[in-house]
Amino acid sequence: MDQKLYDAGLKSRKDVLGAAYVDNAVKGADDFNREFQRIVTEYCWGEVWANGKALSNKQRSMNNLCMLAALNRPHEFELHFKGALTNGCTLDELKEVLTQIAIYCGVPAGVEAFRIARKVLAERKTAAE
Repeated sequence: MDQKLYDAGLKSRKDVLGAAYVDNAVKGADDFNREFQRIVTEYCWGEVWANGKALSNKQRSMNNLCMLAALNRPHEFELHFKGALTNGCTLDELKEVLTQIAIYCGVPAGVEAFRIARKVLAERKTAAE
């Protein structure tokens, strides 16, 4: 294991998805999935998200939303929609991304993306009240 990459990935993962979510995933790991959690943290979040190269986290968030919608992964889409808001994506930008999803991935994928987005936004509004 590359400890430096893992630590950078853990920080990035928490910054985007929230410390509570990540801590729960890491602490909830068992003998069956512990290695997978390490791989996700070290490579997805350390190598890709925390590399500081050409893409901003905001751009990475928008890319992830497109890919997750295309792959029909609603749970991950919801998680990364929240992350996109955390990373500074505006509602206008997110509407454009979701519209592009509908055109390139199909209207059912766009419908699901907007449904999930509205759910997340409603939850945030309720939490803020």
